[in-house]
Amino acid sequence: MSKLYLVPTPIGNLKDITLRAIEVLEAVDLILAEDTRTSGKLLKHFNITTQMHSHHMHNEHKTTETIVNRIKNGETIALISDAGTPAISDPGFLLTRACLAEGIEVDCLPGATAFVPALVNSGLPNDKFVFEGFLPVKKGRQTRLQLLAEETRTLVFYESPHKLLKTLRQFVEYFGGERKISVSRELTKLHEETIRGSLTDVLEHFTNKAPKGELVVVVEGKK
Repeated sequence: MSKLYLVPTPIGNLKDITLRAIEVLEAVDLILAEDTRTSGKLLKHFNITTQMHSHHMHNEHKTTETIVNRIKNGETIALISDAGTPAISDPGFLLTRACLAEGIEVDCLPGATAFVPALVNSGLPNDKFVFEGFLPVKKGRQTRLQLLAEETRTLVFYESPHKLLKTLRQFVEYFGGERKISVSRELTKLHEETIRGSLTDVLEHFTNKAPKGELVVVVEGKK
């Protein structure tokens, strides 16, 4: 039966791919990749020769209908992102919604997602948490921070290295410098590192040592 598979890919260490993910990527008719150059390296490593097409945030509105029609006509298609689980701060939601609206089965495999290990090893409460992904760049950013300042659950964010200092300064401004925070970078990779402490201390750390790599930021909720 034709369907859409959402297949998580490693966030760094290639050994983190699952056996089932490899089987699905080998068996489907087509793989939709966020960046075919990046995913091409992954597929080559595992000797997967399935055809790839590009599917990313800049073309997903145009390509979704065509993909849905291909699945309705009998093809089975897998969607992968550059790293992690599709639709988690990556393309995937629009295509999933469109497939479900057409009665197409969608199967999401379990696998790598950056915020889960970052949250669990933060040392902060993880029984209840809010995943915010990337904060708005400009419009709505201050309003969002004001709302989050009152949130009692643990907060989880994604951030790029060149925006981290600005974000940490705003966290100090809106949340207070004593809030506990954990910043994980390069998860599963050779230079994996997690910095924990108060917002003030972690801001000072990254002011003195410029951050590098992809970052997951976990902040204590309001007490």
